[in-house]
Amino acid sequence: MAPKPGAEWSTALSNLVLGVVSLHAAVSTAQASRGAAAGFLLQVLAAATMLAPGLGTHEDCLAGAWVATVIGLPLLAFDFHWCTNGHLMCAGCFIHLLADARLKEEQATCPNCRCEISKSLCCRNLAVEKAVSELPSECGFCLRQFPRSLLERHQKEECQDRVTQCKYKRIGCPWHGPFHELTVHEAACAHPTKTGNELMEILDEMDQSHRKEMQLYNSIFSLLSFEKIGYTEVQFRPYRTDDFITRLYYETPRFTVLNQTWVLKARVNDSERNPNLSCKRTLSFQLLLKSKVTAPLECSFLLLKGPYDDVRISPVIYHFVFTNESNETDYVPLPIIDSVECNKLLAAKNINLRLFLFQIQK
Repeated sequence: MAPKPGAEWSTALSNLVLGVVSLHAAVSTAQASRGAAAGFLLQVLAAATMLAPGLGTHEDCLAGAWVATVIGLPLLAFDFHWCTNGHLMCAGCFIHLLADARLKEEQATCPNCRCEISKSLCCRNLAVEKAVSELPSECGFCLRQFPRSLLERHQKEECQDRVTQCKYKRIGCPWHGPFHELTVHEAACAHPTKTGNELMEILDEMDQSHRKEMQLYNSIFSLLSFEKIGYTEVQFRPYRTDDFITRLYYETPRFTVLNQTWVLKARVNDSERNPNLSCKRTLSFQLLLKSKVTAPLECSFLLLKGPYDDVRISPVIYHFVFTNESNETDYVPLPIIDSVECNKLLAAKNINLRLFLFQIQK
């Protein structure tokens, strides 16, 4: 259905007023705050793309692509930070800059003006975030244009071309396809008519993968029934090695759990020479027993995120038998989701996690 002429004029007038007001605000605030002025200019741009025919086409790459060119990054998120001189950085780039500085033992600086940046010196630019949320962006399924603030909802709930699965996937149907073909497929799907023996073979395969997922949680529930259980908050602090080319490593202060004294150490990319040159970043850690024991101490342990962190860690249980001669584990992976989560940890002043220890008694 074509939009009514009155609605078109109303929308155009609203965008025109928004553009004029935003332009006036940008001029007024330019001297006091260049960051705020940049946000208002982006709002002007957003309004202009809605008014000028052709600016919203794919050939012109949209206002979003223009903004990405100006500030040097793809617009993947709405969070923007700005340095004391008003230069913009998206949240991902900001965290990456802080993590690189930690790895190179340097002060993080703005890539444009080289002023110092940190979580305390930089703040979010809400004007830019608001303007970016109104910029048009292309749906990856139907290729239509939507404001960025509405795009996620459209792709998850409304787009008729979004990829979906058959409702009979629980009995083995592997079909993936556009949402508008779902009804036709489900009406012709052969899986509901399969015999019991055929379905049992499919369900057995699905049960095997499900059992692997449940094995971890069953192991945790089993450990929680042990008599001796301890946990503590641990804080990894950054240090540098004494090598000619120093390397970053982390170590916790000594702490006591299960009446024993322990220390945790961590390293980046298994002590790779130049981890700052790698896009893929990982953390590994080892647990060290510092006190003497009269008998072998068999333990299970795992690290989880602390109560005030938002890093995503998948629980993995490790086992080791500690003795006076073998009092430290090998370095084992800290099971963070990806390199982005690793950068979050590296960008922080300290890494705060929670350690669980379970003593296995014969």
